[in-house]
Amino acid sequence: MKRLLVFLLGCITFATAQNNTELKKDIKAPIAKKIAKELEKHGDVRIDNYFWMNQREDPEVISYLEAENDYNDKMTSHTKAFQAELFEEMKSRIKEDDKSVPYKLNGYWYITRFEKGFDYPIYSRKKESLEAPEEIMFNVNKMAEDFEYYSLGGLNVSPDNKLVAFGTDTVSRRKYTIRIKNLETGEIYKEEIKNTTGGSTWANDNKTLYYTKKDPQTLRSFRIYKHILGTDPGEDQLVYEEEDETFNTYVYKSKSREYIIIGSHSTLTTEYRFLDANKPDGDFQVFQPRVRGLEYSISHFGDNFYVVTNKDKATNFKLMKTPVNNTGMDNWVDVIPHREDFLLEDIDIFKEYLVVSERTNGLNKIRVIKWDGSKEFYIPFDNETYTAYTSINPDFETDLLRYTYNSLTTPTSVVGYNMKTGDKKVLKEQEVLGGKFDKNNYISERRWATAKDGTKIPVSLVYRKGTKLDGSSPLLQYAYGSYGSTIDPYFSSVRLSLLDRGFIYAIAHIRGGEYLGREWYENGKLFSKKNTFTDFIDVSEFLIKENYTSSNHLYAMGGSAGGLLMGAIVNMAPNLYNGVISAVPFVDVVTTMLDDSIPLTTGEYDEWGNPNSPEYYEYMKSYSPYDNVVAQDYPNMLVTTGLHDSQVQYWEPAKWVAKLREYKTDDNILLLHTNMDAGHGGASGRFEALKEVAEEYAFLLDLEGINQ
Repeated sequence: MKRLLVFLLGCITFATAQNNTELKKDIKAPIAKKIAKELEKHGDVRIDNYFWMNQREDPEVISYLEAENDYNDKMTSHTKAFQAELFEEMKSRIKEDDKSVPYKLNGYWYITRFEKGFDYPIYSRKKESLEAPEEIMFNVNKMAEDFEYYSLGGLNVSPDNKLVAFGTDTVSRRKYTIRIKNLETGEIYKEEIKNTTGGSTWANDNKTLYYTKKDPQTLRSFRIYKHILGTDPGEDQLVYEEEDETFNTYVYKSKSREYIIIGSHSTLTTEYRFLDANKPDGDFQVFQPRVRGLEYSISHFGDNFYVVTNKDKATNFKLMKTPVNNTGMDNWVDVIPHREDFLLEDIDIFKEYLVVSERTNGLNKIRVIKWDGSKEFYIPFDNETYTAYTSINPDFETDLLRYTYNSLTTPTSVVGYNMKTGDKKVLKEQEVLGGKFDKNNYISERRWATAKDGTKIPVSLVYRKGTKLDGSSPLLQYAYGSYGSTIDPYFSSVRLSLLDRGFIYAIAHIRGGEYLGREWYENGKLFSKKNTFTDFIDVSEFLIKENYTSSNHLYAMGGSAGGLLMGAIVNMAPNLYNGVISAVPFVDVVTTMLDDSIPLTTGEYDEWGNPNSPEYYEYMKSYSPYDNVVAQDYPNMLVTTGLHDSQVQYWEPAKWVAKLREYKTDDNILLLHTNMDAGHGGASGRFEALKEVAEEYAFLLDLEGINQ
């Protein structure tokens, strides 16, 4: 009887799958019109038939995007109930009435909390004691009621604790309007400072506010202004303008609260200016004039500034210091010298301790050094693959260091570590609700794949115990691989919806990130960018060879620059993957990098190269996903974007999908989903974002024939 039931269920599943296949054949994909546009550079002519899509306000463009959305809805209609089930499942693991670990700053404990049934946070504080009455600063749920998208950021309380500056974005273009609220009366002042980054910094007089304006066209952060409370923002004084289009600028206050600091940065070069926070009418002083290739960051303590820098060919960075009254690099002296096998990532300064965040062999290390030299040690971690980093530590006069720890199998914990006694206390551990999660049911490991050039590529893996390692299991391989951004092995309760259904999850730590130090990044950019793509492919081949999966069950995913990675691998090795998810993908590399009116372009030259140079033009063109679409079979693909994306414009994925439809020689699924209300980061609510994940997971699971 049991065998008969299994057989009948199998027949039903087969019939359902067959019916879905037949229904899909009757659904016609949108065919975008073609208008040939000649793009000439260095004597080379490229024809772009879909260039017309870059007109955001054109009704035909909107109509095409809506047609793609309609096609996506029809093609996935049979998974809608499953998407809803996945959404509820993922949501059920999250503690809805959650709150952050309180931190103390300038006499107040600050708390971020969520209430059950609501998408957005509530920001509050308590004076001196956690037992004191709660003062609600912002209930973002109420503020967001009339908006499809709402982001509150840049909260900045004045030194006297009476005012708070804050930024809001209701479009998702990351163009924030700064306003000021009186925390004693609840009044929000009338002045509105538009087109900013959202962040700001108070001088110590409690009335002078520094902030950063964005170029309205390119969205480059390029000007620092000074606003005086109660005055017309239109009359604000320009303090600094960053004229080099390859640089962005920003402003903040030192942890010591003694200095206002203006930073300018490009991919390879930084420069700082500083001003006594008690003298907002003074002039900013250049810390160290920019020198191409010189990177540094500064922290103030006592009579010195501490400088994390790559000076003197310190590829993995070192720590130096210099007197406050003599900050030029000729006066910098070593505190922690450069080391070939340790990447110095950051420092935290306390009255009695220096805390150094390092990375060696891909693993995070937290090093504690007493200023008087009497004690030095590393905080111990005992996992093969994990993530650990210092968290919010605004208090200067304390022995307590806060750090965050998690792994692929261990939920996130915020730990309070007493640097004096060595005692530690878990202040908060992420709760995974539902009663089904037990970290002992999962296995994580780190393996090393060998690239074509002999380089060893680390891979972090996690899967549920009992998952077959015979090549039959589905595997989702994720990577980013650009800007030196490292994807550490982190815990995700959402990911359990894949693992519990038999998926293996792999993070490929490919070149272009800094997992194995600064050289790891240098070997995945500019004329070495293709290492990023071939590393990912080599990891895929390794996972197949080691029987974690097979090409029939291997899936790939990446977003933004990771979406470029997805575009490259489907051109280079399409037969390796059954399905690919490419989120907000940067795929039209050459055209975008030649258009300096597009946000962020000029600041990217040190990452990708400047195609105004013939050598970089040819190299970019050789891998740009859009330029290299050819007549061949492609994997099943889901491509996502946001109409208001400020980082990767929506037309890149839209054009790419249109061209793939024109050229691909297979019957595999190709879907484009444009969020018409959001930008690069997707939906703004904490649970709305889960709906996007549920859509992605349902796409993968459906390809595996898993529908429950």
